[in-house]
Amino acid sequence: MTRLHGLAASRGTALGRARVRLPHVQETGEKRIAASAVEQELERLHRATDAARAEMRELRSRLQGALPAEVGEFLDLHAMLLDDPELLTALDELVRGKRYSASHALRVQRDRLAQVFEGMEDAYLKSRIDDLDHVIGRIHSFLHKRATHVKGLAGEILVCENVAPSELAQLQSQGVVGIVSSGGSVLSHSAILARSLHMPLVVGASAVLNKVNDGDVMILDGGSGEIVIEPASSDLRQYRARQRELAREQRELGRLRAKPTRTLDGEEITLLANAESQDDVAQAHALGARGLGLYRTEFLFLQRNHLPDEEEQFRAYRDTVLGMSGRPVTIRTLDLGADKADRTGLVMGNEENPALGLRGVRLSLANPKVADTQLRAILRASGYGPVRILVPMVSSREEIMAVRRRLSRLAALLRNDGHEVAENIPVGAMIEVPAAAIGLECFIDQVDFLSIGTNDLVQYLLAADRNNEAVSELYSPLHPAVLRLLWQVIETARRHQTPVAVCGEIAGDAQMTAMLLALGLTEFSLHPGTLLEVRRAIREVDLTGLRAQAPQLLAARDRRGIERWINGNARD
Repeated sequence: MTRLHGLAASRGTALGRARVRLPHVQETGEKRIAASAVEQELERLHRATDAARAEMRELRSRLQGALPAEVGEFLDLHAMLLDDPELLTALDELVRGKRYSASHALRVQRDRLAQVFEGMEDAYLKSRIDDLDHVIGRIHSFLHKRATHVKGLAGEILVCENVAPSELAQLQSQGVVGIVSSGGSVLSHSAILARSLHMPLVVGASAVLNKVNDGDVMILDGGSGEIVIEPASSDLRQYRARQRELAREQRELGRLRAKPTRTLDGEEITLLANAESQDDVAQAHALGARGLGLYRTEFLFLQRNHLPDEEEQFRAYRDTVLGMSGRPVTIRTLDLGADKADRTGLVMGNEENPALGLRGVRLSLANPKVADTQLRAILRASGYGPVRILVPMVSSREEIMAVRRRLSRLAALLRNDGHEVAENIPVGAMIEVPAAAIGLECFIDQVDFLSIGTNDLVQYLLAADRNNEAVSELYSPLHPAVLRLLWQVIETARRHQTPVAVCGEIAGDAQMTAMLLALGLTEFSLHPGTLLEVRRAIREVDLTGLRAQAPQLLAARDRRGIERWINGNARD
């Protein structure tokens, strides 16, 4: 029996045989083909690319509604790379002009692009090398008629160097019960998806590929990060006890569907849901969400070659409003840019630093026709139930005022045309840029509500891309500066009697619930899959007592101090 430890990335336990996947090495030797074989080799390459593209399209369609938005965008990025004319043309030229084999052409072009990425100063762009490798690997697998998945994985635990979000989704459908990787980050897209799919995942177990052999029996604990190889009888007894505990926990959570979200001392807390599909809407409704705190509209724009028209958008927004049966629906305006590109040409493809570029509300205001089309569709949907409009990436008063002027003008035009438009449609701002958080007093009189997007706010505040493993340790919502800024925003909103929610990933982490309540938060907007866990955490705390301990929390000078506070106040 051997014990290893990694980083706990997704809760849950698994028992099964190991399936070890060593890092794949593509063909590196130069291989040229005869002139007479060029057309046949190009046909092989094109078939492989088409197969990879079809697989990605099918996967995205099948998982619609099950994916957090960021992971869906990750898959969209891969799909766009498979359609990138620069990549495809360069591959054709290498085969036709230099008579390289298709495999060697893939390797050469991969190395060319990787060299470009590595030469960039921006850490986010450097991290796109991983996306490139995943895409090239898919084509390479189809080129050699190797499926990108392996059959016969039911009941097994995958042991690998790393796992892509798209792979993880496929592996679960094939019966994999858990994953342990030697690399990876608890904040990666794969970890986010694993948590949404309730797939046990341990990352950063550096010795696992050297210690585990194919067929070894393993116990994996995604809550503690512990890996047991060839477990003893006592380990098996503990595993079965843990399974019974988790089953009991799930039964208890199920009983909370119809329970109020109320603290021990009787304070009501509002739980809203994040959504991007009708499946999400149905789940949010069934679990008793008080409304949608964030309805993402990017899915209408991604994975397509043309912009959605007003009627298509209107139908999507109307159906969402109807699906919530009178509960408020917060529709976020288009939040493309940075890693969320489209195929329509709307997003700039050559920005030196897209994370700080034309994205969110900036992109909408730079494309008034696109913005007006979306706003008209939202306004029309307001005739079917309560709607709020949330503006992303706000950094100044002028941006909110510009959106309000557009809404006022468009609402008047729609009413003149005979459309039913609600008289009062609240407009809110996403607080995800440090300037918006620090300068909130400058424009809070222009908004009806606020939503704190902690995912972006944390990485902008700490200058650390959470998807870049090299700096993943620096990215943490438990940084003292993050907590103090959250408290400042929540306190400013309270003084101005402006509702404020947190819609980032920490809102759905039950371990963070007590901390957010102590900071003064009374509204959470989270993925429906985590709603019951957070409801339970809220029902088990005394809010008055937590608020009394807030000064201790805010006085913490480092991450360890904040973690000690959380551990002392988290539920057992």
